[in-house]
Amino acid sequence: MKRLFTVFLLVFLSLFVLSGCKKKQKRVLHLYNWGDYISQDVVDKFEEEFDCKVKIDVFDSNEAMYAKLKAGAGGYDIVVPSSYMAKVMYNQGMLLDLNKDLLPNVVTHLDTSYIALMQDKTMKYTVPYFVSFTGIGFNTQKVKDFRPSWRMFEDASMNRRCSLLNDQRELLGAALCTLGYSVNTVHQEQLDEAIALIQTWKKNIAKFGVDDCKLALASGEFTLIQTYSGDMLQVMMEKPEIAFVIPEEGSTVTFDNFAILKNSENADLAHAFINFMYDPENCAANMNEIMYIAPHDTAITLVDEELKNNPVFNLPEEARNRCQILDDLGEDNIKYVKAWDKIREEK
Repeated sequence: MKRLFTVFLLVFLSLFVLSGCKKKQKRVLHLYNWGDYISQDVVDKFEEEFDCKVKIDVFDSNEAMYAKLKAGAGGYDIVVPSSYMAKVMYNQGMLLDLNKDLLPNVVTHLDTSYIALMQDKTMKYTVPYFVSFTGIGFNTQKVKDFRPSWRMFEDASMNRRCSLLNDQRELLGAALCTLGYSVNTVHQEQLDEAIALIQTWKKNIAKFGVDDCKLALASGEFTLIQTYSGDMLQVMMEKPEIAFVIPEEGSTVTFDNFAILKNSENADLAHAFINFMYDPENCAANMNEIMYIAPHDTAITLVDEELKNNPVFNLPEEARNRCQILDDLGEDNIKYVKAWDKIREEK
């Protein structure tokens, strides 16, 4: 009988301990984001303040993120799509309507001068995170006779030591700008010209990529890449021989946005995270590390002076004016998907 009592006692204690552990389990916020696109120190601060964990998965293109979610990948709370893709996702019922009452920092601190560039101007389903400009990053010591033109990707001297973005809208946008067309064209003959031009560039590049190509430029393996302004600033701070330009033919500008998935199991915590990221000090700390500009009226004044005065961080108006906004094309999006398939075909 004593032995039986001991067994029952051990079972009871085990259940009690397990129950206690279960109660202590922290909530987990799942963030699906671009690579190298948020300060871990700021994330750590959020985890401590809200007694939770943040798990981050990364993607390298809007289309890859969208395809994964449409294929059934679940469990994410917050995603960070560019504006045109966020519009697609919202129209397909994938994103939650935001509760502005839970986002007081956003309502207070959004720099309203950026609203004209926003697609979701009332922030019904997105909150702007960073403004992203696309251009050319290059090694000033290794690229001779550099011209601020997308035509550099045709230059034989690059000799497969360059790369283009693994992103259908950005890559086609560069080609369309080069040809003098809108980055949102739906005219098939213009898209066909862009495809042909990219096929010419493709013969001269090492690969399509994003973060890996940024690292290859920093290491000296690559000499010229299509890239994003903030990514290049991260490299330029360590490698002064690296430079970034908006090509003379023009380029693209887009917002990457916080959005909450409709099937999020932590919508309240997701709202808290977005609001936390719009706290002026947190936003400034995030900008200091990631080096993209956020549309925040107060945080911009708190950013390190060196970064604030860098023309790649705060692009001159003339360069910004050469950039077109990527838009959702509705049913015509399929034309870009088919164009991308042709570009990626092995030849």
